[in-house]
Amino acid sequence: MYVKLNDRTYLNKDKITRIKIDSVQDGIRIRFYEGANQVAKSQRFESEAKANEWLEKNFLNK
Repeated sequence: MYVKLNDRTYLNKDKITRIKIDSVQDGIRIRFYEGANQVAKSQRFESEAKANEWLEKNFLNK
């Protein structure tokens, strides 16, 4: 099942093995992994709560 990450990117949800909410210099991002390899990262979020909300709405509950 494909999930829309942004305007140009769709992720194959069945291949994602790990998801990490990460605090970086420019904000909070969600990183998506297939095995040990990072395959995508999300837009920037203001807080971990907003990132978690986006993740639940757009990825986990689909």
